[in-house]
Amino acid sequence: MKADVILINIGNLYTMDGPPGPWRKKEIENIAPLKNAYVAIKDDKIMSYGDTPVPLDIDFDKYTTILDCTGMTVVPGFVDSHTHLVHGGSRENELDMKLKGVEYLEILKQGGGILSTVRATKEATFNELFDKAAKSLQIMMSYGTTTVEAKSGYGLDDFGTEIKQLEVARELNQRHAVDVISTFMPAHAVPPAFKENPNGYIDLMIEDYLPKVKEMNLAEFLDVFCEEGVFSVEDSKKILLAGKKLGYKLKVHADEIVPLGGAELAAEVGAVSAEHLLAASDQGIEDMAKAGVIANLLPATSFNLQKNIHANARKMIEAGVPVAISTDYNPGSSPTENIQLAMQMASLSLKMTPEEVLTAVTINGASAIGRQGEIGSITPGKKADLVCLDVPNIQYMIYHFGINHTFFVVKSGKIFSN
Repeated sequence: MKADVILINIGNLYTMDGPPGPWRKKEIENIAPLKNAYVAIKDDKIMSYGDTPVPLDIDFDKYTTILDCTGMTVVPGFVDSHTHLVHGGSRENELDMKLKGVEYLEILKQGGGILSTVRATKEATFNELFDKAAKSLQIMMSYGTTTVEAKSGYGLDDFGTEIKQLEVARELNQRHAVDVISTFMPAHAVPPAFKENPNGYIDLMIEDYLPKVKEMNLAEFLDVFCEEGVFSVEDSKKILLAGKKLGYKLKVHADEIVPLGGAELAAEVGAVSAEHLLAASDQGIEDMAKAGVIANLLPATSFNLQKNIHANARKMIEAGVPVAISTDYNPGSSPTENIQLAMQMASLSLKMTPEEVLTAVTINGASAIGRQGEIGSITPGKKADLVCLDVPNIQYMIYHFGINHTFFVVKSGKIFSN
């Protein structure tokens, strides 16, 4: 069979080809790159790879693109499995207050915080949201991201805005090279109109919003912010189980600030992933390990919020919890599209090895959005999503932080150069 694209002379090829994801410690310990390797691509799929010259049974002609990767490192396309991609406005005006130590609740009282983004998203047109998010996707792809999860959550009780966010995400998935996987998150905060009646908002979501979005096929996942002062464990469970009954796959913003029990809840309801987890309890970590819940950790958020605590990635990995790493791109707590920076922070702040970090943004990132059978590894038959990094090995990419190491990206078999 004739290949459309062949990468040759790859200095280090990390295929992550192996057991179905998500991977835990024992799988990560077996990671080893292939030297002086090749990868052959046909249409949008991986044909084959190896640590030998291109086999004779792979044909090529003058129309085949040959990419020389001498001295470089090739890995699967990065999966950013937790973002708030579609939103209006920005919040740089809050920076001065944050530097002066003004607490978030005070910023909220002054009209800032998430409510500021809710207003901006409501006021933005579909095209304005599309153009803004498309620009962010381009930046993400320039850093090697080939698949992104995108949450709603900036409409809240303005259902039309929630729908607008999800429709923008769907359109981006259809028109942009980067794949966009949608998550419905109306339980991102309690709207001001329901401040005195949060149960009324919960009932509205369960009885009206969740069925409508599922009927419109706008979101695959459902997420809830289970946190003190937002949604309790009991209320989060009620929302999540209602969504599960409708066919949503579940995610939980869990234990970001206090050990409320969000990790334990994620395990109890069978969530695919629990996100943030800075304050996850030992019991929560144990429960997640037993239930196979993926810990989606967001080190750039901790950095931007100037927190002196981080998710305990080492304890999670040692306990057998599969770990993913994401940017948490959003206008408030993590305004960055740079997955490489999040990877470097995961190593330097969370003490994860380069191999653990690579796993977290490839096969485990894919698993966190239910795509481990399609992406997340360089495996024959899987989608041809990969990144060529201008580094001698994955350790160098972590060590030399703060710059973009991407030389080119292959997305669904198509080449995108930086």
